[in-house]
Amino acid sequence: MLPRLLAVVRGPGSCRGWREGSPARGSASATVAPPVALPAQAQVVVCGGGIMGTSVAYHLSKMGWKDVVLLEQGRLAAGSTRFCAGILSTARHLAIEQKMADYSNKLYHQLEQETGIQTGYTRTGSIFLAQTQDRLISLKRINSRLNVIGIPCEIISPKKVAELHPLLNVHDLVGAMHVPEDAVVSSADVALALASAASQSGVQIYDRTSILHVMVKRGQVAGVETDKGQIQCQYFVNCAGQWAYELGLCSEEPVSIPLHACEHFYLLTRPWETPLPSSTPTVVDADGRIYIRNWQGGILSGGFEKNPKPIFTEGKNQLEIQNLQEDWDHFEPLLSSLLRRMPQLETLEIVKLVNCPETFTPDMRCIMGESPSVRGYFVLVGMNSAGLSFGGGAGKYLAEWMVYGYPSENVWELDLKRFGALQSSRTFLRHRVMEVMPLLYDLKVPRWDFQTGRQLRTSPLYDRLDAQGARWMEKHGFERPKYFIPPDKDLLALEQSKTFYKPDWFEIVESEVKCCKEAVCVIDMSSFTKFEITSTGDQALEILQYLFSNDLDVPVGHIVHTGMLNERGGYENDCSIARLSKRSFFMISPTDQQVHCWAWLKKYMPEDSNLILEDVTWKYTALNLIGPRAVDVLSELSYAPMTPDHFPSLFCKEMSVGYANGIRVMSMTHTGEPGFMLYIPIEYALHVYNEVMSVGQKYGIRNAGYYALRSLRIEKFFAFWGQDLNTLTTPLECGGESRVKLDKGVDFIGRDALLQQRQNGVYKRLTMFILDDHDTDLDLWPWWGEPIYRNGRYVGKTTSSAYGYTLERHVCLGFVHNFSEDTGEEQVVTADFINRGEYEIDIAGHRFQAKAKLYPVPSLLTHKRRKEDVELSDLHGK
Repeated sequence: MLPRLLAVVRGPGSCRGWREGSPARGSASATVAPPVALPAQAQVVVCGGGIMGTSVAYHLSKMGWKDVVLLEQGRLAAGSTRFCAGILSTARHLAIEQKMADYSNKLYHQLEQETGIQTGYTRTGSIFLAQTQDRLISLKRINSRLNVIGIPCEIISPKKVAELHPLLNVHDLVGAMHVPEDAVVSSADVALALASAASQSGVQIYDRTSILHVMVKRGQVAGVETDKGQIQCQYFVNCAGQWAYELGLCSEEPVSIPLHACEHFYLLTRPWETPLPSSTPTVVDADGRIYIRNWQGGILSGGFEKNPKPIFTEGKNQLEIQNLQEDWDHFEPLLSSLLRRMPQLETLEIVKLVNCPETFTPDMRCIMGESPSVRGYFVLVGMNSAGLSFGGGAGKYLAEWMVYGYPSENVWELDLKRFGALQSSRTFLRHRVMEVMPLLYDLKVPRWDFQTGRQLRTSPLYDRLDAQGARWMEKHGFERPKYFIPPDKDLLALEQSKTFYKPDWFEIVESEVKCCKEAVCVIDMSSFTKFEITSTGDQALEILQYLFSNDLDVPVGHIVHTGMLNERGGYENDCSIARLSKRSFFMISPTDQQVHCWAWLKKYMPEDSNLILEDVTWKYTALNLIGPRAVDVLSELSYAPMTPDHFPSLFCKEMSVGYANGIRVMSMTHTGEPGFMLYIPIEYALHVYNEVMSVGQKYGIRNAGYYALRSLRIEKFFAFWGQDLNTLTTPLECGGESRVKLDKGVDFIGRDALLQQRQNGVYKRLTMFILDDHDTDLDLWPWWGEPIYRNGRYVGKTTSSAYGYTLERHVCLGFVHNFSEDTGEEQVVTADFINRGEYEIDIAGHRFQAKAKLYPVPSLLTHKRRKEDVELSDLHGK
C-alpha cells in the first residue's frame, strides 16, 4: 500500500504548485499599496509583514496610534504565514495561550465583514484523539479549563468521533475531546486583511524594504536604517519570524531573541470523489503525531516527527520563504500514521509535500515583550507552529503593552525577559528545538523536564550532589535538585515514572520533608537571583525605598520581605533584602527573575556613578539549612551562639563557618520552617558543604530537593512569584499586607493603587484549599490550573499545589473571585465570602470537596496528627 502511494507522489505530473492551489487573494494586495517614499520619522516601526506584524499594526491603529510604519523585506504574508496550515485551535495547555487563541478566533470570524476581504474562515470544530488513558486525562484537564472560560468543548466517545468524521479509523481510541468552535482560515489572507484595515486607519506599509540596522541612543530606540533610507522612531517591533534572531543582533545594543527554525512537513491531496464538506472537523491525533484538516475537498495533513530537521543554524536565508526540498523518507512515519488513521487515503492522489521552515523557542512558548536592554524595542516572534492561533491575541497584548505600558493579561510565561543571553547560543538552540518540536505532541505529564541544553549553569556542588543521588530539574538554565534517590531505590524505574497520579517519588520526598521537620536538611538553592545595591551616600536607600513597598530603613543586619510593585500595585518581584551596611543592600529574588528584575531596577535607577547595582548570583553558593537541629549544626561549626536570643528571625550576619570566613548567614528558609540560609563565596562552597554534612551526621542530616521545599512552603501558605503571584496580583489580594508600609514616610511605586484598593476592597483573594474527599493513592492529583468552584459556581483556578505531608492532605493555593450571578462582573471578595462557601476543585472533570482557608494553620503544622484526628471544620473559621 505505502510503496504504491509513494510512487504516485513521485510520479511525473502529479504535483501542482502550492501557489496555484492557494486561496485567491484578490483585492487584498491592492488595498495596501505603499506610498512612494519612506517617511523621515514615525512613532512606531514594525518589521515583518506576516500575521504577527500586521496584527500588531492593526491593534496599534485600533488603540489610536496611527503614526505607524510597517516594513516587509519581501512581500506581505510571504514568509511562514504563507505556508501556515490554517488551523485555528483554542485547545492549549497554558491559560494565556487559550485566551490568545480564543480572541484570535473571534477576531478572524468578523474580519471579513470588517474589511471586505475573504479570509476563508470556516468554523469546522476540532477533534483531539486519545489512544491512551493518560492522553485522555490530559484532554480532560484541558476540557475543564476551556469550559470555565466560555469555550464550548466536551469529552466524547470513539463512537461519537466516527459520527463526526466517518473517514477516521477509531478502533484504537479510548476517547477524544471535541471543540466545536475551532476553525480553519487562510492565514495569508488574514494577514492581508489585517494589513488592509491598518492601512485604512493610517498605518503606512512598505514591502521589499529591508531593515539593515536598528539605531539606539542612550539605551532607547532612535530609528531604523533600511536599504531605502532612515526612519527616526521611538518604538521598534521585531516581528521578523525566523529572521528575528539575526535582526536582534543588528543594533548598537544587541537584543537576544532565542529561537531556531526547523523544517515542517505537510501534504496536500486532490479532492475525494465526493469532496469533503467544508465543515469537516479538523483532527489532531497527538499520539500518532499528526493533524488532518479539509483542504479544497481533499485533505491537508502534517505533524511533528520525533527526529526534526533544524535548518538555517548558520544564519539568515532567502528573503521570502520558498518551498524547501521534499523528503518523503523523512515524512514516511507521519504518512504511515496518517494511513492508519484514514485507511481510505490510499486511493487519493497527493498533490504536493510541502516543506517550510517554522520557528521554535527553547520552552515551547512564544516570545513577546520589551527588550531588557533597549527601551522601546518590542518583540513578537517564535510561535512554535501556532502563529495563526495566537496571532490576533498576541498582537493585541503587545499593542496594549506599548500603548498602555502593560498588557491586560498576565503574560510572564511569554515575556522575552524570561530568557537570558545564555539561551541564545546557536548550538544550544539547534539542540533544544530538536527536542521542542516533538514535544508539541508528546504527552506532557506534570513535572516533566527538558533533556537537552542541560548542565549549562551549575552550582560548585553539582558533582558532589549528583554522586549522592540527586535528580535534577532546570530553571533559567540552572540545575536544581528535585530530590535525592536513596541507594536502595530502582533508579531506572523512577526516572521512567511519569503519571498524573501519585508519583513514585512520593515516599522519597516524604522522608525529606520529615527530616526538615524533625532533624536538619540541606538544600542547594544557588540558583536564586542575587543582587547587591551600594552607594557612597544615601542613594541606595532612597531608590530602594521608592522601588519597594516595605520599609527598608531598618537597622544593619535586618532582613525585609518585600514586593517590588508596578503602578497598579501588582508584583513585579517578590524578594528578600538584607541591609549589609548603612549604604549596602543584598537582594534575593526568584531564579527566573534575573533578567526581568535587573531591567526593572535599571529602568528606575538614576545614572549616578555613586550608585552601583551588581549581579552577584554567580559569586555565591546558597545552602538552605532547614530544621530544628540546624541551630546545633551551625553553632558547632561557628563557635557562636545561634539561638533566637542571639540570632533573631530575619537577621543577617557575616560569620565564619568551618575554616571559611565571610559567610552571609541569614535566619530564614523561604519555607516558614526554622533554619538558616548560608550565602557562601563560591571558592568556599565545597568546604562549607563538607563541614556541614560531617558535623550534621550526629543530628540526622541529609540532602533534600525543591520538591520538599515546595511541599513545605505550600503547606505554610507561602506564595511564590511566577506561580501564585504576578504583575496583576497585589499584596492586599494575597495576604501580603505585612510587607507593605503605606505610612513609611516616603512614596513608592504602587502606593496610590494600594490606597485605592484598600478603600474599595479587593476583587480576588489568594486562598488555601485542603482537599477533603481525595484519595492520594487512587485519585488523580491536582498539579496547577484546576478550576475552583464555590457553591457550584466557577470562581477561579489553582495556582500551585502539593501534598502536605504534615496535614496528610493535598493542599492547593488559588485565587477566588466573586462573579455576579446576574451580570458576571467581578465584585468585592471579603473574608466572609470566602469562609461561607462550599468549595470543590475540578481535577480532569471530577470535582473534589475542599476546605478553604485564608491563613495557614499553625496548630496543624506544629504538631503532626493522623488524618482522622484532623478536624477540617476548624479550618473553616476566620
